[in-house]
Order: sequence, then C-alpha cells, then structure tokens
Amino acid sequence: MSVQGIDQVLGEMRGVSALASGRAPDPAAAIPPGVDFAEVLRSSIEQVNTVQQTSQDLQKRFELGDENVNLHDVMISLQKASLSFQTMVQVRNKLVTAYQEIMNTQV
Repeated sequence: MSVQGIDQVLGEMRGVSALASGRAPDPAAAIPPGVDFAEVLRSSIEQVNTVQQTSQDLQKRFELGDENVNLHDVMISLQKASLSFQTMVQVRNKLVTAYQEIMNTQV
C-alpha cells in the first residue's frame, strides 16, 4: 500500500468529516482533482494481494526444495506480506470509524 494512496484516502475522509460537521474543509487536506477514492482503495488492496501471493509462491518453492530460493528471502517476503496486510487492516479500521462518525453526525 503506497503512502501517497493512504494520504489521499485520509485527506478525503477529513474533507467529508469537515463537511458533515458543518465546517469548511481544510484546503491543505484537499484531494487533487481527478483522484478516484474507489480506484485508490482498489489499487491498494490489489498491491497487498500481490505481495501475499508472491510470498506464498516463494514459500511453496522453498518447501519443494527449489535451490534458487533461500530461507532469508522467504522470511523477508512473509514479513512484508504480514506488514502490508496489517497496514490494510488499520486503514480499513480508520475507514469504518470515519463512516460510523459520519453516520452519527446530526444533520
């Protein structure tokens, strides 16, 4: 998941939250024109999925005795996959919290 993608998602969430609470959105948190929230989110999820699949492939190759794969590479890829998944879960948690906050806002 890219940092730029996370910043864009958080910026959009802040803007929506500001509008929902009746404040003017912060221009510093504005999202550049042409950025599609759904596309950024889908792209980030696809990146996490790719990292996980690559890690699983490397792990299977090591288990089958492929001489071109060493344990260090397998362990590093597993940690990258774990870290990217944990980051995605945290972003999801923030999105759910923001959604609940918006839904509880009095209109």
